[in-house]
Amino acid sequence: MTDTRRASAPSRRRMLKAAASATALAALPFPAIVRAQSGPLNIGVLLPVSGVQALIGQSCKLGVDIAPAVLPELGYSAPIKVLFADTETNVDVARSRAEKLIADGANVLVGPFDSGAAGAIAQVAEQKGVPFVINIAAAPQITEQGYKFVFRNFPTSVDLVRNGLALMRDLFQATNTALRTCVFMHVNDTFGQANRKAIDAILPTLNYLPFRVVETISYDPAAKDLSVEVAKAKATNADFLMLVCRLNDAILLRREMVKQRWNPMGIIGPGNPGMYEAQFYKALGKLSDYCISNVPWYNPKSPVTAKVEAAFTKAFPQDKLMYHALNVGFTFEAIMVAADAYKRAGSTAGKALADAIRATDIAQRMMIGGPIKFNAKGQVEGIASAAIQNFDQQPKVVLPAAAAQAKPVFPQPEYKR
Repeated sequence: MTDTRRASAPSRRRMLKAAASATALAALPFPAIVRAQSGPLNIGVLLPVSGVQALIGQSCKLGVDIAPAVLPELGYSAPIKVLFADTETNVDVARSRAEKLIADGANVLVGPFDSGAAGAIAQVAEQKGVPFVINIAAAPQITEQGYKFVFRNFPTSVDLVRNGLALMRDLFQATNTALRTCVFMHVNDTFGQANRKAIDAILPTLNYLPFRVVETISYDPAAKDLSVEVAKAKATNADFLMLVCRLNDAILLRREMVKQRWNPMGIIGPGNPGMYEAQFYKALGKLSDYCISNVPWYNPKSPVTAKVEAAFTKAFPQDKLMYHALNVGFTFEAIMVAADAYKRAGSTAGKALADAIRATDIAQRMMIGGPIKFNAKGQVEGIASAAIQNFDQQPKVVLPAAAAQAKPVFPQPEYKR
């Protein structure tokens, strides 16, 4: 009898321990259990493939489409599964779609090319404990909230503007151009307001830029008519137009400038999309030439770029990477950050992935800049910008000189005529 009791006591303890473990496991929310299991990494991608920003969102998605083919070539052999959702260029839709992706089993979120949507998704990700890797969105406040699950591999609007204004100085020096006045036009969404705030704060401190802003004009990026705004800008008789735009409004505005015969010395974007997009060239033809965008850009000499371009050409033989460089590059890198974290974490659990992303150090990348590393706020640092000018309906690097594919032309020829 004594031997029997000794044998059964440990068994009873094991049974009690197992029952307690089962109870604790049952208390966990179902998504947490799913994320802690091994298996493919489920990446929930949110992009605006419909609505006002549809064309740019569709451009970003090309980077998603080629990622599964490129990642194994870079050493990321673990399987990934993409769960896609359209934000419809709507902040509320972005929030609800993020919640649904997480409910459907997304272990990490990527997207969304829009600062307003990024802010909404960040709140959801933080609440659910699911890492969120931002591909493109520049409003500074996104990474100033003390979030632990939000990471951005893209410059803030302050960095974009600072780099963009420095490139303006280099442009004016390279072309021996003297400018005195500028009219500043910008979209009035979250991104545009953040850029305006950065320009208002930084420009007055830069002694090396001799021009002054004579008027600031904001407008709705979904506007169907910009005749009043263009007429107002033209009336300033400013030397050049500094423009923070999106894609559709950039096309509309350029057409209106031609209609009103307004020919300033040039159009320069200090750090925004729109004027280097494929649809900008298709819609405007030769009218797209000579516009300048000072933006982060891809490194054509990077081995990663070579692999991405090969996969892009194979998947989309009728298209060219140059027309989607920024969108594809940063979207692909966001997915690469997630895959890299999964490889090191060995887990799909939210906290394990977030800890791994926080320790990211990827030297071989596609975009110009230092290694991909995130600071304590989850913000990447060290991304540089280049001056991209349109020639023959193609974007070409004109500055810095070390990476230049062509020499800058400023003022634009139409100005002299």
